[in-house]
Amino acid sequence: MRAAVTESQRQASAPFVRQAHSPRTGPWPPRTRIAVLIPCFNEEAAIEQVVCDFKAALPSAKLYVYDNDSQDRTVERAQAAGAIVRSEPMRGKGHVIRRMFSDIEADIYLLVDGDNTYEAAAAPAMVETLVTQSLDMVTGHRIATGQAYRTGHRIGNSLLTGVVAAIFGSRTSDMLSGYRAFSRRFVKSFPALSRGFEIETELTVHALELRMPIADVDTQYVARLPGSTSKLSTFKDGIRILGTIAALVKEERPMQFFGLTSIVLALLSLALAYPVLAEYLRTGLVPRFPTAILCSALMIVAILSFFAGLILDSVTHSRRELKRLTYLRFHGISVAIERLVASQARQAFRRTS
Repeated sequence: MRAAVTESQRQASAPFVRQAHSPRTGPWPPRTRIAVLIPCFNEEAAIEQVVCDFKAALPSAKLYVYDNDSQDRTVERAQAAGAIVRSEPMRGKGHVIRRMFSDIEADIYLLVDGDNTYEAAAAPAMVETLVTQSLDMVTGHRIATGQAYRTGHRIGNSLLTGVVAAIFGSRTSDMLSGYRAFSRRFVKSFPALSRGFEIETELTVHALELRMPIADVDTQYVARLPGSTSKLSTFKDGIRILGTIAALVKEERPMQFFGLTSIVLALLSLALAYPVLAEYLRTGLVPRFPTAILCSALMIVAILSFFAGLILDSVTHSRRELKRLTYLRFHGISVAIERLVASQARQAFRRTS
């Protein structure tokens, strides 16, 4: 689902220029708690600009910078810019996001990397889309300017997004984007089990598995500032993300995972058994006992794999029901906003009466 194009999105093809933007409150009450979450690791060259840009774009939001054991002056720069700075010593983006989601209480959460590659001016449009359409997640779909989006990353993102879309459903076009807006019930129902950059895959699959209402909003993606370097390894992190996808398929689609394993093992068993069986029918002898034993073992494992998938599929169905019930314990964004408006109206009435 792609959200309606805003003014900042219509300018996506124009050369990127950072400007000061006028404060915007949007279609949410003035006291709505908006938290901008910025995980950082060695981002002293960019973090100050990121904090200033998001303070200008969302003046009513609280900005939290979580330092992930940086070895430079990231903390000092973030504090100087006016952000609330906290730390997570266990290295890895997944660890940081788990800590942020656990610690921070808000009505709306905006997650963005601290490398100054994402357009702060798109933040109000993302929050507005979340509120007006009563969504649980809005993903910033990256539109690169110049050479900001490396070819390897672009190809890898397309391939991995395609794999997830084929297995879990095609409802987002940028699975690995680090720029997202969330409702409170998404954040508080998300288990956050990943350790590193594969956390984006887990975020996407969590939304797809629970069939949450989600959308994409186009946002410009620009090159890093001088002195800022990427921590993402195209091949190393790509393999880790593939491993995460495989693990999620095993956990969330066990019948597909073990069923496919069963079919492969059964076909291999039959292929190896054919010459042995042909020899037996021709001569009445089984000269290759090791091959015959291997074929039998492979077929037994194939049958066991099939029934394991069948049993685990029932278990996964029960787990999915529990996850859905946990998700429904929290009010949706529209209900939260309505309650906040009603509370403010009651307070205004008491002051005037």
